[in-house]
Amino acid sequence: MNDTPYLGPLHEMTRTTPTDLWNDSCSVAELTYALKHGAVGATTNPVIVGEVLQKELPLWEEPIGRLLDKNPTATEDDLAWKLIERMAVKGAELLLPVYEREKHRKGKLSIQTNPKYYRDAERITGQALHFSRLAPNMQIKIPVTEAGLQAIEAATYQGLSINATVSFTVPQAVAVAEAVERGLKKREAEGLGLDGISPVCTIMVGRLDDWLRAAAERDDIITDPGYFNWAGVAVMKKAYQIYQARGYRARLLSAAYRCHMHWSEFIGGDVIVSIPYLWQVRFNQSDVQAIPRMDHPVPQTIVDDLLRKFEDFRRAYEEDGMGPAGFDTFGATVRTLRQFIAGYESLVHFIRERLLPNPDLRKAKK
Repeated sequence: MNDTPYLGPLHEMTRTTPTDLWNDSCSVAELTYALKHGAVGATTNPVIVGEVLQKELPLWEEPIGRLLDKNPTATEDDLAWKLIERMAVKGAELLLPVYEREKHRKGKLSIQTNPKYYRDAERITGQALHFSRLAPNMQIKIPVTEAGLQAIEAATYQGLSINATVSFTVPQAVAVAEAVERGLKKREAEGLGLDGISPVCTIMVGRLDDWLRAAAERDDIITDPGYFNWAGVAVMKKAYQIYQARGYRARLLSAAYRCHMHWSEFIGGDVIVSIPYLWQVRFNQSDVQAIPRMDHPVPQTIVDDLLRKFEDFRRAYEEDGMGPAGFDTFGATVRTLRQFIAGYESLVHFIRERLLPNPDLRKAKK
């Protein structure tokens, strides 16, 4: 008899299936909620850090003040990264009990490398190594650009657990898995251990859906509006079939939630669902049952319609739809990199406002 109280569908999923839950934020309150419901990881990026500051600024005002005082010669960029790192370390601390319980395979905090480095494998790898030293349970997010693939292989060879991000397609997922395998095999050939290395490849399912909607508007394409919600699901399920058949050691992760299918359709798979707090609450209050659906195929009529009408869906869905040279210019990649870079620049602006507050906005002294 199981005396564990029922806390909702997400907790039920973590108890009864191999599907893992991550919190798609480093917010202390949100991660605490997710851990209560069975989460075994969390993730962050510049946009998320900005959102956390909006939600929890009173919690961070004092640490930010100390940060500025202790680094009197640091640039705005230096301080922005110190803040990102501090938030990541705090999240890693909350996950440390899970990390110990799960023998270092789970319980990690994903921290994202500078999105501006997306063309520079050496800089990405260097920052990844730096991040790995911040806490024992760091997972390093690296974009799946042409240069990012090189960094993924190099970081894996160095013994880091990577989380491939800015990834939306089957070709990207396969390229990541192959880069990880090359890195792991180099370690094995040199007698280096693999303990604690737990590579992950994200597929940002909702962002692929978003891009196809934008492409339909741009190119005047008409399709059933409900089909867009299935595009990322179809890509994720196809990538999963390939990973299972080939025995890749990386795990897939679904992110960028737009509807319940971006969670419910992946239940039962040996995958990770990285869910924002608001969607976690919605799912836990819903009547969606936590039953396995990963092996349920997307209706072929939907896949065929998307393949016929959208060249970028074909590029995303077919394994040979594009090569690494095409990753950087894929529509969803460009949109996401632009948003992540803008999020980082907004964070730098946040620091600037504290270092150089606008004198025109101060109250005039009487």
